[in-house]
Amino acid sequence: MKSEKFATAAVYYQLVCKCRGKFFTFLFLLFTFSRTFAHRKKDFMGITFDKEEKMFVFDFVHDGAEDNINLTGNGYQVEAFGKCFYYGYEFSEQVDGSVRSAFIKHLKFTESLQDHPDLTNFIKKAVDNLDKQINLYNYDLVVMPESSSKVNQYMLRYIYRFAQPSLHKMELVKALPASISFDMNAYEKQYLEDVLENGRPRYTQAQKEEVKQSIQKMLDLIHQKDYFTIAKDVKKSRFRPYMMHFLKFATKADEELCASIRQQNVLIIDDVTTSGSTLNEILRTLRILNEDNDITIFSLIGRKDLMAEAF
Repeated sequence: MKSEKFATAAVYYQLVCKCRGKFFTFLFLLFTFSRTFAHRKKDFMGITFDKEEKMFVFDFVHDGAEDNINLTGNGYQVEAFGKCFYYGYEFSEQVDGSVRSAFIKHLKFTESLQDHPDLTNFIKKAVDNLDKQINLYNYDLVVMPESSSKVNQYMLRYIYRFAQPSLHKMELVKALPASISFDMNAYEKQYLEDVLENGRPRYTQAQKEEVKQSIQKMLDLIHQKDYFTIAKDVKKSRFRPYMMHFLKFATKADEELCASIRQQNVLIIDDVTTSGSTLNEILRTLRILNEDNDITIFSLIGRKDLMAEAF
């Protein structure tokens, strides 16, 4: 299609040149290039999904109304988890769940990020914007969750370009499923004790007990597993922020380091934040040992209306 358009344009251009009208030739070229630029700008802004090619298309210069994710922003900052939470990108409201899931899978599980410059630029742009806002050189410790995704490791390597030489890193790993628990008190306060506009309780005592029993059944199944992933094993997103003890320090040395540092800047990073459960668990794990540090949270892709409550 494109080759036919350019061939047609070349024929018209030859006809105009034969007329030796320099002014008209200039107008023709101006019109042709403006049409080409407008066509490209319309089709390739931000991140869009090409249905014919079945691939995501990146444009780091322009944003459009139909983008899945806009790329020209300077990142987002909201109050969440009781801390300052930054995130590089947010999915557009019109993006359906299948496209969102497909992009997250493409981002997190591409075999080699180095072979996909669009994805590495996607990560770098977000970290560059974060550095402008918080100055990464001022941070003493970076904490991240264990993940099969390569995104966190790539983010960490890129952060080292801005960091001080003494920057420490720490990875929290998956705990045994048998140790996982649920913060029932916080969940009851947030949901089960909700009241209607007329002041009456939203849920009856029988309904509350039914919910508690379903949570206990979920925990019983989790405790029988050999490996736990919150996305697969906790189907109801409302439950996820209240899952506890599914992460732990990888080594005793990491635990001792976390307990020893005082009044320093700590950065928690993660690739994608939806319910906020993983970030909440990291905060809870760190605070058990130490509450004296200034903690900043960053997620590559986030959302401003997180369900997670601050601990």
